[in-house]
Amino acid sequence: MSKMKLSEFDFDLPEELIANYPSENRDESRLMVIHRETGLIEHKLFKDVLDYFSEGDVMIMNNTRVFPARMYGNKEKTGAKIEVFLLRELNRESLLWDVLVDPARKIRIGNKLYFGEDDSLVAEVIDNTTSRGRTLRFLFDGPYEEFKAKITELGETPLPKYIKREVEPEDEERYQTIFAKVEGAVAAPTAGLHFSRQLLKKLELKGINFAEVTLHIGLGTFRSVEVEDLTKHKMDSEQVIISQEASDMVNNAKRSKQRVCAIGTTAMRSIESSVSTEGYLKPFDGWTNKFIFPPYDFSIADSLITNFHTPLSTLLMMISAFAGHDLMMQAYQEAIKEKYRFFSYGDAMLIL
Repeated sequence: MSKMKLSEFDFDLPEELIANYPSENRDESRLMVIHRETGLIEHKLFKDVLDYFSEGDVMIMNNTRVFPARMYGNKEKTGAKIEVFLLRELNRESLLWDVLVDPARKIRIGNKLYFGEDDSLVAEVIDNTTSRGRTLRFLFDGPYEEFKAKITELGETPLPKYIKREVEPEDEERYQTIFAKVEGAVAAPTAGLHFSRQLLKKLELKGINFAEVTLHIGLGTFRSVEVEDLTKHKMDSEQVIISQEASDMVNNAKRSKQRVCAIGTTAMRSIESSVSTEGYLKPFDGWTNKFIFPPYDFSIADSLITNFHTPLSTLLMMISAFAGHDLMMQAYQEAIKEKYRFFSYGDAMLIL
C-alpha cells in the first residue's frame, strides 16, 4: 500500500450533521455496524451492541475524567476578557499550569489575570510556550484541596468549540462517561458516552469483561494535521496508565480467541502504545505520542467502537487504518446520506 496523504482524508460534511446536543438517552444514539470481512454496513441503535458480543469478550474503556478546564478571567488594568483553557498541571507545589489563552495577542509575560466575581483567584503569566500557549502560576494561599475546589468552581465543562451554544447544566453530566474515574482529561473519550448504566449491566450479565485503561486526553488529539506527508506530523504527548490487571484480562481473552474491543480511539492508542514483541498488552505508566495512520498493523483489539470524526483529523486516519480506507470513506458517505450525527455528541460506529 502506498503512503497516504492528508488530502485523502477530506470529505464535505454538511454543517447540520454536527451534533450540538447529546441524544436523549445515552444508549439510543444510532449505531452503524461495519463488517470488515464482507463490507456489510448495518444501521442499528447503540444498545444493539449487546448482540455483537458474547461471554468472555473484553471491552477496553478509557476511565479518564474530564475536569472543568475552561475559565474566564480579566486582564489587570485593562479588564479585557480572556479565556483560559487549562491543559495540564506542570507543578503542584508552585501551582504551575500549561494553558491556552484567547485572545493570545493580548497576553504578555508578567501580566496578571483575575478570576471569579470577586477576583478571588489570581494568576501570573510566567512563560510563553507556543503562539497560543502560556505557563501560568496561580497565586493562592491555602491548601491544594482548596485551590482545586476553587478552579473546579470557576471552570466550566470544556465543550468543543464546534458546539455553537452556551454550556448548559446537563453538559456537566453528559460530557462525561459513566465510568469516568481518574481526573485529568480536557475532552471526553466520546465513544464511551454512549454507555448507560442499564447497558453496562446487560453486558456484564452476558459475561463481557471490562478492562479499564487511562489516557488523559489533551488538545493534541484534536490538533489539525498541517503536512501533506503524514509521516511528518507530530502528535502531542498524552499520559497513559495500563494496569497489570487490565493487561491480564485482555491477554487472556486474546489467548482464548475471544473478541477484544477498544471503546474509542483513545483506548486504541493506549493499548497500541504498549505491545510486547509477541503481540500482547503490557502494563504501562508514562506518556504516548503515537500517531496511527494507514497502513498500520493493529496488535491488540480486533474491534472498535468510535464516533464520526472531523475531516482531515488524526482520529479519522486511525479509523481508516483499522477499517481500510475505501470501506471507511464509503461508510462516511453513507453516514452523511443517512444523516448520522457527527462528532462528540453524535452517533457511533462499531467496526468488526
